[in-house]
Amino acid sequence: MKLKIVTIIGARPQFIKAAVVSRVFVNSKKINEVIIHTGQHFDSNMSDVFFDQMSIPKPDYNLGVNGLTHGAMTGKMIEGIEVVLLKEKPDWLLVYGDTNSTLAGALAAKKMGIKVAHVEAGLRSYNMGMPEEINRILTDRISDVLFCPTNIAVSNLYKEGYENISCRIINSGDVMQDAALFYSDKAQKPAVDLPNRFILATIHRAENTDDLDALKSIFESFEFISKQTKIVLPLHPRTKQKLIDINYNFNSTNIVFIEPVGYLEMVFLLKNCDLVMTDSGGVQKEAYFFSKLCITLRNETEWTELVDYGFNIIAGNQTEKIINSFNEFVMKNDCSFEMELYGSGNAGSLILNEILK
Repeated sequence: MKLKIVTIIGARPQFIKAAVVSRVFVNSKKINEVIIHTGQHFDSNMSDVFFDQMSIPKPDYNLGVNGLTHGAMTGKMIEGIEVVLLKEKPDWLLVYGDTNSTLAGALAAKKMGIKVAHVEAGLRSYNMGMPEEINRILTDRISDVLFCPTNIAVSNLYKEGYENISCRIINSGDVMQDAALFYSDKAQKPAVDLPNRFILATIHRAENTDDLDALKSIFESFEFISKQTKIVLPLHPRTKQKLIDINYNFNSTNIVFIEPVGYLEMVFLLKNCDLVMTDSGGVQKEAYFFSKLCITLRNETEWTELVDYGFNIIAGNQTEKIINSFNEFVMKNDCSFEMELYGSGNAGSLILNEILK
């Protein structure tokens, strides 16, 4: 008899991770997977395109929960997920990352006595002002199996006393590394004119978009840096609206604004850029996977190994420090990207085998 697993997805990085693991599940012929899309990312450019490009099975359920406050969104998700779990009666619930969808799924399942597996467990920014930090800590605490992407993530859990908690801690490596290896040759050029050389930038976190001083500082640094090397920026809808609110002149700039892209276009941009500047956790790792240095536009990162080994600089959101970080990396050419910081590209298979145990 096949093991039944309900998988929760809701945001872009989760679609990519689900593509990797779902493919392993299908090939194994030992798993019956039911996918719930919470609806957290509802823009078609940021959701449907990932299913189409990456051959992810279409979700069996779409809860359509979005556009609400954190509490209302999480509550609605728990309610909707619970209904599905009552109907499907799975052996396991599988969650990825640190979104509201992740926490909602874990809470709903655990209260029903369903085992929970958390992929990308053990990450810590130690910034409790981040909703993601709250989500990941609470999800870790109630999960039965914790799949950690790095040795540091494993160490974080042991520091917090997880050896005294009834759970399994597994260093599975990072499923995003699996995705980078699998989809690298399938990269697609975005349907826009790109400069011959460019920096890839992404901005979307509330700490940068909702703080107008921070947003202005970041774009002042982009304006300065883009005079030397053009910046290509897939524009998140929230960031676009905030720039409109401050009357940003999109036309008088060396920044090349493009619409949000699918994963295969993002892989193309990562493979062909000179440098990455981002406030995204996932893009920091993807930069490393494609042998690119990264400037992180936040005051901390969950991926501390990238900073420790010199692949990443934490620049924050102030103009001077961002520019100084750029100048430092312009002079840096001695980095080797051969280290296996995130496993060997077989995280999906390791996850399957541990669940089957």
